[in-house]
Amino acid sequence: MKKSEPYRIKTIAEGHRIIGLNRPKHPLISIVDVSQFKNQSEIHAVIFEFYAISLKRGCDNLLYGQQKYDFDEGLMAFMSPGQILRGEAGGVPTQLRGWMLFFHPDLLWNTALAKKIKQYDYFGYAANEALFLSEKEELIINDIIENIRQEYDSNIDGFSQGIIVAHLETLLSYAERFYNRQFITRKKASHQLLEEMEQVLSAYFADDDLVTKGLPTVQFLADSLHVSPSYLSSLLKSLTGQTAQQHIHEKLIEKAKEKLSTSRLTVSEIAYELGFEHPQSFSKLFKAKTKVSPLEFRQSFN
Repeated sequence: MKKSEPYRIKTIAEGHRIIGLNRPKHPLISIVDVSQFKNQSEIHAVIFEFYAISLKRGCDNLLYGQQKYDFDEGLMAFMSPGQILRGEAGGVPTQLRGWMLFFHPDLLWNTALAKKIKQYDYFGYAANEALFLSEKEELIINDIIENIRQEYDSNIDGFSQGIIVAHLETLLSYAERFYNRQFITRKKASHQLLEEMEQVLSAYFADDDLVTKGLPTVQFLADSLHVSPSYLSSLLKSLTGQTAQQHIHEKLIEKAKEKLSTSRLTVSEIAYELGFEHPQSFSKLFKAKTKVSPLEFRQSFN
């Protein structure tokens, strides 16, 4: 296998083997001590076919997404099946401590969480935004992890799956609450991202080649800001009450109003200049956002 190729880990038991640990006590869920990881220098990237949640400490700093943070805070990261985890040069840090929780999608079979888990956006944030916990928050999370550990250490019976899944759902709900707190408390970085987004949109709509480029997408905006689309929309929703798509539409309407009030272009010409394939789509969006048609808006200036 070439070093550049990610190694696909299909089962939790195989994951234990790769990082040099004993077989898991339960085939579908496991909590491991990261300080016990062996340095697997020959593997630079892995793809888990199961969920992985981690809480780590022990590095001087970490470049995670747009900023560098230190590990004096508890850092949580969330991975869903199919995501790639890439290692740093030099392998596993020797002072790394904390835990990783692995659980297979089959554990959630026939439970409400099987569908609900897809609603937690932070599994899609990947390497763009970790969750940083206060001491109090970390204690809450660690208590839940200990409850899960105690349950699968006990004799497995007909109640085990339901109890473990209930603990998992509690863990994910707390993570969602703490992410929302993070959006609020890390205001400086969040507002810098908001300012950058405004600059990207302004530059995009200032381009005279929108006919060729078309309308900006949330994916384009996220790529320009080096974050994932789901993270961008969640952050904007927390800061402004609007999603990324709504911000694009707001900038679009602002540009349309400028053209309608300062030029003699027809509504169709304006629609094409703004990147719309069909003028009707532009008129429909404009009226939905402003409560008047483009022509009615223009006539208000006469």
